[in-house]
Amino acid sequence: MTIGGHAMRVAVFVWIAVAAWPRVAGVGSTHEANPGGIDLLLDAIARVESHNNPSVKGDGGKAAGAYQIHRAYWADGTRFLGVDWDYEQAADQTKAREVVKAYLLHYGPGCSLLEMARIHNGGPNGHRKQSTLAYACRVATLLGDVSQ
Repeated sequence: MTIGGHAMRVAVFVWIAVAAWPRVAGVGSTHEANPGGIDLLLDAIARVESHNNPSVKGDGGKAAGAYQIHRAYWADGTRFLGVDWDYEQAADQTKAREVVKAYLLHYGPGCSLLEMARIHNGGPNGHRKQSTLAYACRVATLLGDVSQ
């Protein structure tokens, strides 16, 4: 297969995945329209990031916990929550989940669940970055599994 053929297959896969998103666990609707969806999303993100393992250190030691949170993300999320939790507490799944939820709700108002997944992966404007599409496809697969 040529490189051009591979690129075309990837483009078609991404296009199909994007078109199918609204059919997966209500992910095409905003989190406001699917209030229980945010909890399913957080479960899926933890599975994609670490197989739900809070002791994992990733990204060369720069990401911590089940959600693989970086320091700047943690600082934003704790600020949005109005709490003063040390970054080392990113391994605490209850606190980490609250931080991720606060971060996503702050940066993703009106966003679909998969756009929020892309924000988790790519930062505040992650839902606009092409580099986060494959991550969103992985999350969408898990959302489909948990919604069945």
